[in-house]
Amino acid sequence: MPLIHTQIVAPADNAPVLRLNTDGATRTLVQGTEVEFSSTRAVERAVIDDAPIVFVGHGAFAPERSWDDFGNIDLRGKLAVFLVNDPDFAAVAGEAVAGRFGGKRMTYYGRWTYKFEEAARRGALAALVVHDDAGAGYGWNVASSSPGENYSIERPADSLAPPLLQGWLHNDAARDLFALAGLSLEEQRQLARAEDFEAFELEGVTLSAALEIEMEVVQSQNVLARLKGSTRPEESILVSGHWDAYGVGEPDSQGRTVRPGANDDALGIAGVIELARVLSTGKSPERSVVFAAWTAEESGLLGSEAYASQPLFPLETTVANFTLDILQTAGLARDVIQVGEGQSELEQDLARAAALQGRTVTPENLPENGLFFRADHFSLARRGVPVLLIMGIAGGADLVEGGRAAGDKWIADYTGNCYHQTCDAWSPEWDLRGAVQDIELFQSIITDLANSSRWPELLPSSEFKSIRDESRHLR
Repeated sequence: MPLIHTQIVAPADNAPVLRLNTDGATRTLVQGTEVEFSSTRAVERAVIDDAPIVFVGHGAFAPERSWDDFGNIDLRGKLAVFLVNDPDFAAVAGEAVAGRFGGKRMTYYGRWTYKFEEAARRGALAALVVHDDAGAGYGWNVASSSPGENYSIERPADSLAPPLLQGWLHNDAARDLFALAGLSLEEQRQLARAEDFEAFELEGVTLSAALEIEMEVVQSQNVLARLKGSTRPEESILVSGHWDAYGVGEPDSQGRTVRPGANDDALGIAGVIELARVLSTGKSPERSVVFAAWTAEESGLLGSEAYASQPLFPLETTVANFTLDILQTAGLARDVIQVGEGQSELEQDLARAAALQGRTVTPENLPENGLFFRADHFSLARRGVPVLLIMGIAGGADLVEGGRAAGDKWIADYTGNCYHQTCDAWSPEWDLRGAVQDIELFQSIITDLANSSRWPELLPSSEFKSIRDESRHLR
């Protein structure tokens, strides 16, 4: 599977910059400190000459919620500047937008990937999302962790072109940008929550850039296996994890440079393999079960996206997708953490299977972080496939030994020290009994679905229900 790898390179040992032009003066935005930008196009140079800058609010076009941030603005040849998260994320009681999207629970309109896709659909030359810790769910150090570097899948020549440049704008730099146009960023944040907000050009400010890009095509692989169904093989259940990690980075205090991804997501892959072993023992299920190890998840869910855009087995007759991405290693738990509440009837399956284990279901503790949109299952979900994700960092489990406090501590230790770092490696201190619980949970649900004729439905609250409904006649 070919991937496009791009890296914006610095001229003459200086950091690459974008330039804001106003009244004959220039204000530079330096890569890594004030802005993080890259390209997903297969190009070797990015030139932008005095492009107008348009503030699009949160950039949500949601007719089903009676919301349109764009109005009649033409984004072709322009930089679109977005606010992160949903229009109602920071809303207060009494505002018309409060609860319109999901309250504190992020919808897909709040995810940066949606914003770049909408910018592409509207022909924007470039797109930047204003970063703030609360709205993004992570700090600037995460948003700027790979300055200038990006990956993408090869696109057909006639497909929609992504923006030439895309990325994050530091909140302080965004404040300066709006000030150049005689505006207050804080005031515009508030106005963007109004029902009558419409995108507008920032007067007197333009964007310029002349950047060199190192571009190469690299080969990678998705790995799939199929357990063919005995009576309805054309109906498939997909079980998956991702095999890539974060590769080689700067040396840590012990001189280690490899970031092995033992938990994220070698444990998930181990779970997929174990499910394949167990389900292939004995009588074959009535429906087919497909096992997948995706590539390039850490580069933007690219492996799963490549499959979902050209599936080996039709998505219309894919019963469900089950994804394992980070399993907790702190022992047995009294509950299982649910990611993405309100999406499909699989949530009822999860509750029933958990009860059989003597466990309960606990919603994720930070739904505003949008974890539902940040793992490989989402490539299937956005095309209408019902999904379940188990992700150990979605909330502190109620551990048998130590309770919720111990579960929260495990997450804090892992995400604060080893997530995407060199210490995400196997440890003899791991207690994998909780991981086994979660794998057996999936086994129970998959076995039931694989030997039934039931098609889990998407719930009315799912953004993707209409997509699934359109293919109902094929099932």
